[in-house]
Amino acid sequence: MSKSEYMTYEQSGVSIDAGDRMVGHIAGAVASTHGPRVITLENGFAGLFRLDYDEKLFKRNYKNPVLVACTDGVGTKIKIGQMINRYDTVGIDLVAMNVNDMIVHGAEPLFFLDYLAVNKLEPESIAQTVEGVAAGCKQANCALIGGETAEMPDIYRRGEFDMAGFAVGVVERGKIITGANVQKGDVILGLASSGLHSNGYTLARDICFNKAGLKVTDTIDELEGAVLGDVLLEPTRIYVKPIVKLLAQYRVKKVVRAMAHITGGGLLGNIPRVLPKICNAVIKKSNWPVSEVFSFLQETGPVEESEMFRVFNMGIGFVLIVAPDFASSIAKKLKRYGETVYKIGTITAGTGKVVLK
Repeated sequence: MSKSEYMTYEQSGVSIDAGDRMVGHIAGAVASTHGPRVITLENGFAGLFRLDYDEKLFKRNYKNPVLVACTDGVGTKIKIGQMINRYDTVGIDLVAMNVNDMIVHGAEPLFFLDYLAVNKLEPESIAQTVEGVAAGCKQANCALIGGETAEMPDIYRRGEFDMAGFAVGVVERGKIITGANVQKGDVILGLASSGLHSNGYTLARDICFNKAGLKVTDTIDELEGAVLGDVLLEPTRIYVKPIVKLLAQYRVKKVVRAMAHITGGGLLGNIPRVLPKICNAVIKKSNWPVSEVFSFLQETGPVEESEMFRVFNMGIGFVLIVAPDFASSIAKKLKRYGETVYKIGTITAGTGKVVLK
């Protein structure tokens, strides 16, 4: 039998050589996220990370550490990237959806891993995606210590891919934030989102492309002439640095009672996850400006307001419930750290739900 008659993996749709080229493309981006806790292991089968370390310059040891882990994806937002062949922002989204969940409990993100599944491994496109992940990790002060890219032509059609992320962080056991201390009179602060973040895209795509017949390259007057694809691909805001910095200011006093990442389910679905059953969160809708993209989707649909608040973040990406005496100072600190902060409501006696007014 001649050599040309033998079957190869590449003929079946999987290229080992392309995988090797991809690794070369992303090596620099991955290494740029590493700090003193990452242990370099060339050609290793897993990533290594020190929880404690004793070097004088970087000393950081925990008394009673609790590891915190999250996993998430970016949903159908990746379809927007596929439509315009742009993959740099969804990597940031992938990190954001994990680390924003983690900091809710007072944790500091430590490291991140990603998983990409593709039809065909195209090193340049994959490198663009991983560079986005690395950019997100830098924003979150965590190390990208590993990942996997799976070429699966029998599962995904040409041009299709999916991605998932996995984050691990740490919090001192005595500083875990659960919401158990939330009480009547507490103030609800909302941090502005950067847009849709990574939720509600199935509805958003249905409105834009099926109902309105728009293209990703269209400019939208209602969005100040912005290109629709750019608006839909605006990456999720990462709140790690300001929240971690804020919590470090209150080492003894537990003035931050609870926090919530406003993802799928919106304010209505996520705030109750950290509310005691004897409390309600009363939210005043007029206390912050709703981003133009939400107004555009609501009017174009049309979509009822109650459904908008159930699906989208409506301009608030992260919520803090804080002691009333500290609300003003906390808001000022967060503004100094670069956040846009609104006092969006208060805690009242109730049954563990959100009341919109």
